[in-house]
Amino acid sequence: MAQIEKDMVVGVHYRGTFTGTDEEFDSSSGRDPMVFLCGHGQMIPGFEKALMGAESGDSRSFDLSPEEAYGARDEEAIQELDKSNVPSDVNVGDMLGGRTADGHVVQFVIKEIGDDIITVDLNHPMAGKSLTFQVDVVDVRSATAEELAHGHVHGPGGHHH
Repeated sequence: MAQIEKDMVVGVHYRGTFTGTDEEFDSSSGRDPMVFLCGHGQMIPGFEKALMGAESGDSRSFDLSPEEAYGARDEEAIQELDKSNVPSDVNVGDMLGGRTADGHVVQFVIKEIGDDIITVDLNHPMAGKSLTFQVDVVDVRSATAEELAHGHVHGPGGHHH
């Protein structure tokens, strides 16, 4: 039976909660399993690390610190933008995307809207949060040469060209 390691295609059912609570932030319940190519940056680092060595049929429960998940909050990531740089119909709490001057895609949340300035938070919404996962491994297989070359899973649960 195949074990989870780098370059394996992994299918899991999962439930994610904020550590110390029963507040669910995500789940695959009622959906197809989540499928990913292990070791290719598709999952938060701690998630993959906690699943290494597991086989189809295994269940794991684990906690991730912010550093193992979406990182610590960075207060310097709260910035002010000229209001003319964002659409006029935004509201506090909206999540928008944009490009930096060097072409990187960024997402941000509108925190405050002033007369001329909009305050945005560039932190990932889950930054600074400790997370708990319950994971059932439903499938583990070797990736195909094409999947490795493309860096993602093909077929059911994966990318379709």
